[in-house]
Amino acid sequence: MIRVTDSVKRIETFIVTLERDTPYLGPLAPGETVNSRGYIVRRGNGTIYPTVDRSVIVRIETHGGLVGYGETYGICAPRAVCEIINDLLAPVVLGRNPMEAEAIWDELYDLMRVRGFFGGFYLDAIAAIDIGLWDIAGKATGLPLHALLGGARRQTVPAYVSGLPAEKLEDRVAMAQRWLAQGFSAVKFAAVVSHQGIVTEMAALREALGSDASIMADLHWMFTAPEAIDLIRRLEPYRPAFVEAPVKPEDVAGLAEVAQRSSIPIAAGEEWRTVHDALPRLNSRAVAVVQPEMAHTGVTQFKRITHLAQSVHLPIAPHATIGVGIFLAASLHAASAAPRIIAHEYQHSIFDRIAPLMNGVLKCENGAYTVPTGTGHGVEPGDEIWKKAELVS
Repeated sequence: MIRVTDSVKRIETFIVTLERDTPYLGPLAPGETVNSRGYIVRRGNGTIYPTVDRSVIVRIETHGGLVGYGETYGICAPRAVCEIINDLLAPVVLGRNPMEAEAIWDELYDLMRVRGFFGGFYLDAIAAIDIGLWDIAGKATGLPLHALLGGARRQTVPAYVSGLPAEKLEDRVAMAQRWLAQGFSAVKFAAVVSHQGIVTEMAALREALGSDASIMADLHWMFTAPEAIDLIRRLEPYRPAFVEAPVKPEDVAGLAEVAQRSSIPIAAGEEWRTVHDALPRLNSRAVAVVQPEMAHTGVTQFKRITHLAQSVHLPIAPHATIGVGIFLAASLHAASAAPRIIAHEYQHSIFDRIAPLMNGVLKCENGAYTVPTGTGHGVEPGDEIWKKAELVS
């Protein structure tokens, strides 16, 4: 039965922690240490990362008995996200119709905009609720999420392998070769752990993988515009498919300068949370590949960003980060419905551990994701996820 007049009864937040043997991106470099709270500051880009994988799950229940799941970033200070949801957002959403997800997103955004909260933890918290509401909307109508977004253009989404978390260059190259042998044709390496040199790593990968493989470099905001331009020129002989995040996210002019002076496509977007972040970068032609991250955008802003990208004829390669698979499933549905998807990030060191915990619904094989079936985004946390989940009230 379609229940389009249902309303939100309860919203709960959970922190899920998954241990890992090797820190995200790769082993510690010389001079990198784990601090008292379990964080590493990567010397290459000055960014902090945890030694475990953490995520925030939102469970939304309606008076009619439907349950939807959302998820967002929880890798650093996850209780901040939970507190924003529990204290600020949930009381506003209670009693609302989940079919009004887009209007609710706009209202939640308006609550704190005059206080400067148009990014960061606050928008991540909205994204989690937004994904959960869209999930319920799909369940209420009996439709998959991609149908609510205009219809599926594809049932599988091409994937590129992201990350080569090994200490030695020869081991990273061997890892990339193994992925190509498994049916993948595209690999991205993280420059922040290219301790033998970024150009050296790119050259080694090109030699080992051959001329047909797509190889991308994630520069993790490490450089000024002149530095990035110089580096890209040295990478040109090895034909990267794209270079990601060459300058700091706030340096829009620098990003545009790099894009205008580079023969290699420039990709960016993982840190964007709204179409307002995307608009000035697209208007200045600062990117050639748009990378929305569902954990930051939620379904509503993912849709708006991809529509904006379509309007200026740019391809989309969705970003994927640390999570338990809920926002990834939503991202795959949104990618299924979006135009000009060239590839979706496949973080194998994360995905291959969480997929079995999601009751086998998530699959990425032979170079492509399978879009989850069923209503809503098609996934629910399995028992093993709940065993690792902490309710935050």
